[in-house]
Amino acid sequence: MGSFAGHAMPGAFVLFLGLWWGLKFSLLHLTQKNKYRESTLTREVQKRLEIVEALIVMTFASVGAVSMQIAGAKLPLYNYTESHWSDLKNWQHCTMFMFFGLAGTVSLIVHVTAAAPLPLDTLMLGLAFLNKGLLISYHIHGRAMVDITLHQLLVLSIYSDALILFLEVFYRGNLVLELMRSTVSILQGTWYWQIGFVLYPPRGPQWDLEDHSNMMFVVMCFSWHLMSAVLCAGLIYGIISCVVCSKRTSPMQVGLLEKKTESEDEVM
Repeated sequence: MGSFAGHAMPGAFVLFLGLWWGLKFSLLHLTQKNKYRESTLTREVQKRLEIVEALIVMTFASVGAVSMQIAGAKLPLYNYTESHWSDLKNWQHCTMFMFFGLAGTVSLIVHVTAAAPLPLDTLMLGLAFLNKGLLISYHIHGRAMVDITLHQLLVLSIYSDALILFLEVFYRGNLVLELMRSTVSILQGTWYWQIGFVLYPPRGPQWDLEDHSNMMFVVMCFSWHLMSAVLCAGLIYGIISCVVCSKRTSPMQVGLLEKKTESEDEVM
């Protein structure tokens, strides 16, 4: 994880999930809300979307865990020769990916079989984010001021994701919570990339990680990321709304169709 690519990969994973959730939940809500045409998303199609999502999460998690093993988190975990733990940072990130893999597996079981209650998929995903935040909280000790601030803000977005998912367990189908999940996940994904650019800039000079003005800029930058995530989630919802509404049969058209049907019945 001590590289730009090491932050870009999990960032891309969470960013994809955030965009996917924004698209999926907007589409589900707006097609169900449409009263003048039959919904194009049947329960069977919704079920398939959930299965595809679970497979995507499992794939990303597997790739991440394997990458961490290749990067250095290899057995044995404890080095008996030198009497200390081996490469704990990569092991922590490997554990994060494994927890998301477990969440994806549970989600697949929930939607393929009837062996588990439906909200269990959301609960396990919330636990995966909670575990992720917990692990990151305890591996930034002793770092530079800007580095600590960057990761504290990341942990804030991770815990927010976990909290929203736990609320969804009890309020499943709530559009506000679902769009909040999408927004916070987009924020988390882009912030991973921001951390990579600050700590491991591919181009340009290195940041002074002990400069207080840099820390102030980083916090302000987080606000910009949050604002962009809100606008992105709103834009996704707006585009889907325009697409669905453009295909919707208007009430006037419905009335004309009903009158035409009545007239044909009278003729017959």
